[in-house]
Amino acid sequence: MSSKAVVVFESMFGNTEKVSREVGDGLAGDGWQVVLADVQHVRAEDLTGCDLLVLGAPTHAFTLSRPSTRADAVRQGAPESRAEVGVREWLATIDVLFPAVAARPRVAVFDTRADRAQHWPGSAARKTARVLRSHGFTVIDRPVSFYVRDVRGPLVDGERERAREWSRHLLDLMRTEAARTA
Repeated sequence: MSSKAVVVFESMFGNTEKVSREVGDGLAGDGWQVVLADVQHVRAEDLTGCDLLVLGAPTHAFTLSRPSTRADAVRQGAPESRAEVGVREWLATIDVLFPAVAARPRVAVFDTRADRAQHWPGSAARKTARVLRSHGFTVIDRPVSFYVRDVRGPLVDGERERAREWSRHLLDLMRTEAARTA
């Protein structure tokens, strides 16, 4: 039986989606069944049998996006259709999606942020990890940031490769945990 990962992302300009695809491809390359889902379209059945949930979101104003920051992204050229639901709102439903604490998947989180803001406080990934831990999820790795050149992107050179490397790191963490609990 193969393991299943679900990679859920919010992406206003497509950069977080690109990182998500690289992470998903890296997991799939190791034989994992991977579901890649935009946060607006992820279905409860996508999450069935999930062993690893990877959540990715853009950092807006040092945290997860809000309706107002997504509206600002639309004013900057993001498609209006991407502004309807973000990871923040999706996390508000997490206990409904995973009602049995014992059956919750392990989680890893990442964000995208403008490279000029590398050392600014706050991040969507750190906020996501805090919310998930408060709901009883085990976050298996520190929150990770991937960088874009500007608010709209593109990704900084080497970030796609770094996303693939991170997926291999996640696989190692999952294997270590499986061996420890066996």
